Amino acid sequence: MTLREGRPPHACTHAGTHDRAVEKLQALVRIPTVSDRDPALVDTAAFDQFLEELARQFPVLHERLQLTRVDTHGLLFHWRGASNARPVVLMAHLDVVPVEGTWRHPAFSGAIVDGVIWGRGTLDDKGSLVAICEAVESLLERDVVPAQDVWLSFGCNEEVSGSAAVLAVEELRRRDVRPWFVLDEGGAVASEAFPGVTAPIGVIGLTEKGVTSLELRVEGRGGHASTPSRMGPTARLARAIVRLDRSPMAPRTPPPTIELFRRMAPHGPLPLRPVFANAARLKPLLTRALLAAGPEPAAMTRTTFAVTTLSGSPALNVIAATAKAGVNIRIMVGDTVSDVLDHVRSVVADDEVHLDVVEQNEPSPVSPMDDAFELLEATIGEVFPEAVPSPYVMMAATDSRFFTEICERVYRFAPFRMTKAQREAIHSFDEHLGVDAFLDGVRWYELLIERLPR
Repeated sequence: MTLREGRPPHACTHAGTHDRAVEKLQALVRIPTVSDRDPALVDTAAFDQFLEELARQFPVLHERLQLTRVDTHGLLFHWRGASNARPVVLMAHLDVVPVEGTWRHPAFSGAIVDGVIWGRGTLDDKGSLVAICEAVESLLERDVVPAQDVWLSFGCNEEVSGSAAVLAVEELRRRDVRPWFVLDEGGAVASEAFPGVTAPIGVIGLTEKGVTSLELRVEGRGGHASTPSRMGPTARLARAIVRLDRSPMAPRTPPPTIELFRRMAPHGPLPLRPVFANAARLKPLLTRALLAAGPEPAAMTRTTFAVTTLSGSPALNVIAATAKAGVNIRIMVGDTVSDVLDHVRSVVADDEVHLDVVEQNEPSPVSPMDDAFELLEATIGEVFPEAVPSPYVMMAATDSRFFTEICERVYRFAPFRMTKAQREAIHSFDEHLGVDAFLDGVRWYELLIERLPR
């Protein structure tokens, strides 16, 4: 393994520490903890192996922190601090999505090539999990006692909206734990976040979109493919999909997005700097700019609909008796599940297309930008001085949405530098994390814990 030269002065310099932390991530990435909505399809042996390897790699953490098992393989660690007045929860998850596509390096190899760790889970979310554990292990070895109680909540079925996070919240509620703040995956030190913006943006999610999944279903007689009738189930379903694709919900620009662009203004394209700086006053213009800037910026402005699954006839010469399309919806702050259902019914405009709700979640409450946010901001500023810390609305879903029931300050930030290509690799192929970026993430968590106020 060769680390790149020119590491920033705040980073660790002990080669043994480098090797130890990176090798731990490699070992855990190699274990294929793929989750599935069908428990029968989950390789429980892989999850068992992961927990055994985690205990082997972090012996001090397992020895000195109180552990409660949650759900099948979820973990809830309690690290007693000098005070329990303002406890903190640090979150991650150990499950990953299935491997798809052609990878440059095997998806579960944990290979290091040119200073980059390759593998499923490096970004989502074993990188954060190992960085948290390594930071805690290092602090424990130095006999550091945090100013406040620290809880580590590691879910085992986040990728399938499983029950581990819900059960962790129930356990904390049972113990009367009301966190000062909760920090989960989500944002990052994102370069190429917006066309023409020169500085990386340290985006901290104050909220996240609601996740709702629908199934559009059309029933029919079916029959022999030699005698098709007009507007059979598949044709009617296709028309519904096209109508939905052509009729998005109205865009909106919530306060976290306004503040994001205000902070980005000095680093944006010259023609757009006045628009960014006056985002609150020029919301319509900003919204149009985001819609035109590509899928990632556009998703910041509206509820999105993605048709993700399709099913029809079981054979080429059989007309489908039932045709289905799965639609994954990310609901923007300000919209509701009810708004979405009304929109879909209105746009599809066909009583023969049935709407079956598979899951529904409202957008999360918006967390405040108070002293807890400022602590995250300051820690980003120290470890990533080149970055512009900023709030934003997270487009994806995390386990942390369930923690809003017991905490008003729920934030989403993974302390890793990520390029646009890296962000696109999440849930896709060629997921990877730079060695230096990972080590700086470890340092970020260490500083955060060390700076918890008394």
